[in-house]
Amino acid sequence: MTREPVRLRSGIAQARRVVVKVGSSSISGPNVGQIEPLVDALVASYGRGTEVVLVSSGAIATGIPYLQLDGRPDDLATQQAAAAVGQNVLIYRYQESLRRYGIVAGQVLLTAGDLENPTHRSNAQRAMERLLGLRILPIVNENDTVATHEIRFGDNDRLAALVSQLIGADVLVLLSDVDALYTRPPHEPGAIKIEHVPFGDDLAGVTFGEAGAAGVGTGGAGTKVSAARLAAASGTGVLVTSTALVAEALSGADIGTWFEPGERPAPPMSGSVSLVR
Repeated sequence: MTREPVRLRSGIAQARRVVVKVGSSSISGPNVGQIEPLVDALVASYGRGTEVVLVSSGAIATGIPYLQLDGRPDDLATQQAAAAVGQNVLIYRYQESLRRYGIVAGQVLLTAGDLENPTHRSNAQRAMERLLGLRILPIVNENDTVATHEIRFGDNDRLAALVSQLIGADVLVLLSDVDALYTRPPHEPGAIKIEHVPFGDDLAGVTFGEAGAAGVGTGGAGTKVSAARLAAASGTGVLVTSTALVAEALSGADIGTWFEPGERPAPPMSGSVSLVR
């Protein structure tokens, strides 16, 4: 039986399955301390019976200091090297924080291509379902060490939307450094907070800025809107807000920008694969 979509923010606290995506700048460098409150919020949701998946960027940003680099490298090989080092450190930081609650993380490295290949997609779906069934917290990141053009893949926003489709998530929460989407970059005069986006709204007249000034991530408001539309088309409600407000977001507070979901499609026939674009 197809579940009804979560239509309102207030339903997030009771959602059966939630995907949370956090960007590089929110959990690396001077903001590495945000990992613990992020984990606290995820565990609180987990404690309410929600199945939680975390999509976390940050491998490259975390690895940069260990390669003694001054900033994000431009060449692919060095980006891959930074990701190889940083992913190890990143998952360790999450597991150390989760250890306070006796929860184990499961690392899942994917690319968008994996989710568009029927065999890879089926394998990923089976593994994720098993992890959730075992009450393991899956932590998903792009497999940057083997990625090519995907290494600049919307700061994992699109990947998070695809993961939401993969596991049939009720809600996708996209976290960044800004509390919501605005009609123009929030530092500009006349910027108005967008509280609700009806399904199918093309947000005409809205101007989105580029990625944050810190330079460690690759996503901006535009990638979040694209990801939100992708997820909403599969019947997943989407909330865009800041990492600092994640606890409120997962408790159903009236914050951020809510993208109303469309109808949830019927489950595919056995053996078939469907990927909404």
